Amino acid sequence: MAEEEDVLFQRFAKIFIGCLAAVTSGMMYALYLSAYHERKFWFSNRQELEREITFQGDSAIYYSYYKDMLKAPSFERGVYELTHNNKTVSLKTINAVQQMSLYPELIASVLYQATGSNEIIEPVYFYIGIVFGLQGIYVTALFVTSWLMSGTWLAGMLTVAWFIINRVDTTRIEYSIPLRENWALPYFACQVAALTGYLKSNLNTYGERFCYLLMSASTYTFMMMWEYSHYLLFLQAISLFLLDIFSLKQSDKVYEVYKIYVFSLFLGYLLQFENPALLVSPLLSLVAALMLAKCLQLNVKKGSFVAKIIKMINFYLVCTLTITLNIIMKMFVPHKENGHMLKFLEVKFGLNMTKNFTMNWLLCQESLQAPSQDFFLRLTQSSLLPFYILVLIICLLSMLQVIFRRINGKSLKETVTLEDGRIGERPEIIYHVIHTILLGSLAMVIEGLKYIWIPYVCMLAAFGVCSPELWMTLFKWLRLRTVHPILLALILSMAVPTIIGLSLWKEFFPRLMTELMELQEFYDPDTVELMTWIKRQAPVAAVFAGSPQLMGAIKLCTGWMVTSLPLYNDDDLLKRNENIYQIYSKRSAEDIYKILTSYKANYLIVEDAICNEVGTMRGCRVKDLLDIANGHMVCEEGDKLTYSKYGRFCHEVKINYSPYVNYFTRVYWNRSYFVYKINTVISFQS
Repeated sequence: MAEEEDVLFQRFAKIFIGCLAAVTSGMMYALYLSAYHERKFWFSNRQELEREITFQGDSAIYYSYYKDMLKAPSFERGVYELTHNNKTVSLKTINAVQQMSLYPELIASVLYQATGSNEIIEPVYFYIGIVFGLQGIYVTALFVTSWLMSGTWLAGMLTVAWFIINRVDTTRIEYSIPLRENWALPYFACQVAALTGYLKSNLNTYGERFCYLLMSASTYTFMMMWEYSHYLLFLQAISLFLLDIFSLKQSDKVYEVYKIYVFSLFLGYLLQFENPALLVSPLLSLVAALMLAKCLQLNVKKGSFVAKIIKMINFYLVCTLTITLNIIMKMFVPHKENGHMLKFLEVKFGLNMTKNFTMNWLLCQESLQAPSQDFFLRLTQSSLLPFYILVLIICLLSMLQVIFRRINGKSLKETVTLEDGRIGERPEIIYHVIHTILLGSLAMVIEGLKYIWIPYVCMLAAFGVCSPELWMTLFKWLRLRTVHPILLALILSMAVPTIIGLSLWKEFFPRLMTELMELQEFYDPDTVELMTWIKRQAPVAAVFAGSPQLMGAIKLCTGWMVTSLPLYNDDDLLKRNENIYQIYSKRSAEDIYKILTSYKANYLIVEDAICNEVGTMRGCRVKDLLDIANGHMVCEEGDKLTYSKYGRFCHEVKINYSPYVNYFTRVYWNRSYFVYKINTVISFQS
């Protein structure tokens, strides 16, 4: 009896310390982000306008709608104005909540007013505080996932250390706080942690039920927070499908997860204003195909040779049904096809060539290119990449060993012990290996996806080096006899992460402290002057035209209407952006005037940084891309060059000579910006 009490006490102490470490890690990371943000922007010592300028591009749009919700007389009125918004983009009424996934802003505004925080804290601090808090939850979820897989909270500590040290590649929170991914990925991390626990073979009924409920809630929340969430869940569904093929044990649990997907998709469809993108998503088609295949193949895993044949047919059946169902759904469900995304992928993979400005501009974005050598060098210097590769190879080879054992008809053990050295038989390990390979393959093509992949690289690498089972699997292959393999595995699972942790502490902790101590001042007086002039001098009904990034800042800082936005999920907005960017091309004053007046613009803002841009990448300057699209520059050998008799508009308009002065009158300028009033012209001279 005393021994049982000691065992229970030790187990409780282990869980308590682990939970305390997980929560503390999350809180410390959130506090670190807050302190770093304060030192980087000197945030507390700035005026409201200067604070808002720190929100760049699409982040400015998201935060501006949060401000609008707080200004609304009631929550219902605020939601109505956002869903019938005609005060942001000229000549266009948009459902901003659906198009921009503004559910985080709706929730934040409700919490700010319902909790009485308006009497305690400024709106901007409340907003960024929620995001930093979510990042703390993100880190805690990764900690728990690694802990669940390895059985030791030491793995969680190492996961957090690698995540923070490699934060340039794990998160974009430092550069753009309101991004949808910063709101959504913490919920996905919670879902993955719950899924990891749910897939474990030795989970009791209460633990299984808790994991299922947490997984359901986090899956739905994740889907509501980010418009691209269903693509990430599609990759997860593929991983679970392959797990179901390779594993004998967790088929029923996998299909329970599929039910969660279906429930989340349809509930999301209803609450996202009947968003057709969810109905035509590949996730729904795959899950429907898997459910149909199960109905048709009830006894797939029974028999021997016949079972293998049926498995092959089942795989083919699922793939065929998925494609067929997706095509059928797209035929019958009215939806806006993201044609620009398909064209981008065609050009990205060399299946097509284009001179289109938007496509080439997207291809030039750093986040949409293949990873650079610096990326791999950073991961290697922090020791993350070498250990990840080691852990991945061992788990993958053990998985393949299990698959061949199944093909040869050998039965698998019900419970895998440490002595067996078969880490590849654990369902949660199989899932994570497949998932990280899928994410890694995509990240090797599009660098921006590293922010989804690298956090799970940190988690998998930390789990591996802290797992006695992984070391035991390796020793089984090496047939180690000189030292007792179990004892050596236990020693290495403690010694290796300790050595890694100490080396990381010695090398990187001083750097982190230096970053917190160093005061970085965000200084942009030209933009502050521009926004101040607009608020004081421009009419309330004025419409501004310029680069989409600047228009986002104008919408946030002044509230004035603009002609375009830095959003790339709408074909009409993309076309507007391309047309407005013509102010940096070799087009006539008359052409530019016609374009601007077609969007009812009253003021034009020319940015010197774009007009005189010196690009680091050949052919990726905005003016070069415009020249290629307009045929004023040779892109490939054999292309026909069209000579333009006009100079570059952004240069010519500054000189103040006819015909430019007939159409545009300069009303304000500083070192970075030139503002022109668009004149009322009755007739054009040819």
